[in-house]
Amino acid sequence: MKALLLSAYAAASHRYWARSLIEHLSEIDWTLLELAPRHFQWRMRANPLLWSAYSHETLSRHFDLVVATSMVDLATLIGLYPHLGRAYRVVYFHENQFAYPIGSDQTFRPEPLMVNLYSALAADQVLFNSAWNRDSFLSGARGFLARMPDRLSPDALDRMAGDSAILPVPLEGAAARPAETRPARLIWNHRWEYDKNPEDFFTACRALAAEGIDFELVIMGQQFRRSPAVFEQAREEFASFIVCWGSQSRPEYLRQLSEGGIVVSTALHEFQGLAVMEAVQHGCLPLVPDRLCFPECYAPQYRYDGSIKALTEQLTQWLTVPTCRPIPPDISPWHWDELLPAYRDALLTRA
Repeated sequence: MKALLLSAYAAASHRYWARSLIEHLSEIDWTLLELAPRHFQWRMRANPLLWSAYSHETLSRHFDLVVATSMVDLATLIGLYPHLGRAYRVVYFHENQFAYPIGSDQTFRPEPLMVNLYSALAADQVLFNSAWNRDSFLSGARGFLARMPDRLSPDALDRMAGDSAILPVPLEGAAARPAETRPARLIWNHRWEYDKNPEDFFTACRALAAEGIDFELVIMGQQFRRSPAVFEQAREEFASFIVCWGSQSRPEYLRQLSEGGIVVSTALHEFQGLAVMEAVQHGCLPLVPDRLCFPECYAPQYRYDGSIKALTEQLTQWLTVPTCRPIPPDISPWHWDELLPAYRDALLTRA
């Protein structure tokens, strides 16, 4: 079977998924086309044009299977290369634009939403990495259609939902033992952007420091040319607490996770939370807000109500009363060994 794998905005988690997909389904003859993760609005709208300019020969070949991320404008690409429409088409949603929070310096733009919608409708099957992702996409798309002057029926969405499935991005490797020797080392390992809500995390850290509670900080994650100002402020304010700061090589990133104690999320936008899952895999105890995808993945003892007050109180308890810390969650359902049969069914059996 010949398959075309398309990733229009190859951020770290998207590259990780694409490469592990190729590795674990090696019986498929894969061809991978990616675009670098920059100029988001242009990437979303212009990816068929870019690929037709730079990869015309590749796109002109025969493929039995086309797998595209949700940022790929699959409908337009099929219009440019009609023979791709005869392949079995799968769209994988790492995220959806209908649930993306708009920043204070951003304005609403319908184009990314339309790309998500058209790509989903152009697919034979749609895969989501979480139920939250699926549900927020369907709810957002229905609301979007209702805003249109022509009041389109959501029947097409209902049909698409019937052809969808939940299939998380799997984890590589075995689980590590819990990091019992460094429970006071707090990990924050997310993208340095506003939707990960770093302000709440550092506010909680400030409250812990004011109470004289002993802790250390490991601040990692993908950085961009422009990051929220809170990071530079925090680097100076918490200098005596920091043991690691900034982007790291993959081996060093994993080493820091294996030496961490508690991984914290304060996200306003999260569809699977791969960064938290990786930290848990390497022995960290998760503390995540009771919203978004997190209730699907973590039992109540690992969640707080989303407020800074609750986050600070839970961290205080875990840091000062070791007997109150729960045992780490079972992460075996997230491994490739568990998820590979479902991937084979979605991409091999049905194609």
